[in-house]
Amino acid sequence: MTRPGVSAGDGTGSGTGADLWIRRFHPVADPARRLVCFPHAGGSAPFFFPLSQELSAPAGPGRRGVDVLAVQYPGRQDRLGEPAVTSIAGLAEGIATALRPWAGEPLTFFGHSMGAVVAFEVALRLRARGQDGPVRLIASGRRAPSRYRQRQDVHGRDDAGIVAELRQLAGTDPRLLGDEEILRMILPAIRADYTAVETYRSEPGAVLPCPVTVFTGDADPQVTLDEAQAWREHTIAGFDLRVFPGGHFYLAEDPGPVIAAIRAELAARAPAVPASAVPAPAVPEPPSQAASSRTSAR
Repeated sequence: MTRPGVSAGDGTGSGTGADLWIRRFHPVADPARRLVCFPHAGGSAPFFFPLSQELSAPAGPGRRGVDVLAVQYPGRQDRLGEPAVTSIAGLAEGIATALRPWAGEPLTFFGHSMGAVVAFEVALRLRARGQDGPVRLIASGRRAPSRYRQRQDVHGRDDAGIVAELRQLAGTDPRLLGDEEILRMILPAIRADYTAVETYRSEPGAVLPCPVTVFTGDADPQVTLDEAQAWREHTIAGFDLRVFPGGHFYLAEDPGPVIAAIRAELAARAPAVPASAVPAPAVPEPPSQAASSRTSAR
């Protein structure tokens, strides 16, 4: 039985297959581009349903739509029965394997918040495996991988503390945050995501051979302009920064300009950078199953 939003044959026949990790809500058979979307902490693939709906439609006569591959992390929604993953490395390993059906195709990565560093790490792993990485990375609502903040303790708070953080960021439906039964289902995955992103440390000197474009909200409390600009240290192929009105979830507050900007990025020609110009990525060994799947829900 094929999961909703996943074309038959997308899977690799194992627990790390595309049928588990990838959702295609509006499949495009002969797309102009393919965009892989990585959700934020506590997020899920359907967050990108509106984006998929917009981009899958051709932008004009004679044009082709964009095929959006939305990543679904374990421990939520139709993967609720699976343990959530508590490390960025664990997520990146699974997703890199799940993207094998599209090996050799020019993929653009779009990651929001935690999803930006997951996308970055997937790109590094693809290259370490000798596969083509993305032709472009769009990092949204996240400081550069090399920038850390001293106080990152959301994953260690009690449930009320995590809910308070989610309310502040205004990216979760308040009705969900007020429903105790729903909270019991979703908080373990949210805590696992915060554990992953707050304990994440990038390998020193990690760079990509593709351009990096950063999207950020001008009132985002999670990202300063300097932290956003620091992404330029992680590419040798070009850097751009786009600032939108809004907070951490600026892309949901006014999606029109964001969708237009994504279309422009997809249409832009990525500069060719020889592989020899980029040092081989130092990718750590994947964590053990026990370490990567353990949650600390309270």
